[in-house]
Amino acid sequence: MNKLDTEKRSQILSCLVEGNSIRATCRMTGAAKNTVVKLLVDAGRACSDYQDKAFRNLKCQRIQCDEIWSFVGSKEKNTSARKKVEGNGDVWTWTALDPDSKLVPCWFVGSRDAGSAYHFMHDLADRLSNRVQLTTDGHKPYLSAVEDAFGTGIDYAMLVKIYGAERQGEARYSPAVCMGARKAVISGKPEVKHISTSLTERNNLTMRMSMRRFTRLTNAFSKKLENHEHAIALHFMHYNFCRIHQTLRITPAMAAGVSEKVWELSDIVNLMPE
Repeated sequence: MNKLDTEKRSQILSCLVEGNSIRATCRMTGAAKNTVVKLLVDAGRACSDYQDKAFRNLKCQRIQCDEIWSFVGSKEKNTSARKKVEGNGDVWTWTALDPDSKLVPCWFVGSRDAGSAYHFMHDLADRLSNRVQLTTDGHKPYLSAVEDAFGTGIDYAMLVKIYGAERQGEARYSPAVCMGARKAVISGKPEVKHISTSLTERNNLTMRMSMRRFTRLTNAFSKKLENHEHAIALHFMHYNFCRIHQTLRITPAMAAGVSEKVWELSDIVNLMPE
């Protein structure tokens, strides 16, 4: 790894953040597989640490939250008890998004249970400097987690979607038809017109397009939970700091007042220890 210069490492990271698999990145850059994986781990760790420190005292006015499914090693139904201990099986990434700046201030990789919701909401609360309006989907663990993390200092609502029967046959991989949605005010006085999760759901699509391991029905899924977490940290670093948002014309980090410039991938490389 020490033999690679900044330009070469930037080239490798560019392939990864644009949705290429590990092996495709190796073919495109000429780097060995172990080199690419080690760079991913080092970059992911550096990106996670930097964003953890940078995203504090944020002045967000609204937050949308959602969870996106993926798996490590094998799907839950095909995972043995031994492999489950190693982190294999279904994995959910909890994400928060500021619909104004498009910033993703925090995320959490875990299961879709009350414990993960508790950790995720407390992490989000620690990053905000003021009262916000929060919208989540109808996932029940949010109820106690939000109350425990924010108390009464939040305007919170749920957008509960109503689905029809599950699809059968060739359409079984498609989601059920959404028949409608119900806006439920949980606490505070959220503005009804801002009760929405559309932007954070669109962010899920960005994740699936930008990380090959999130692409459905391929063999590019994550083989190790650690690498899965590092890939997500690298993705959000690139999304928040390097990628100019088409609507904003600047990066989300600039819109949120966290950064004063558009980052280059070489700046991410410089975050990593020598």
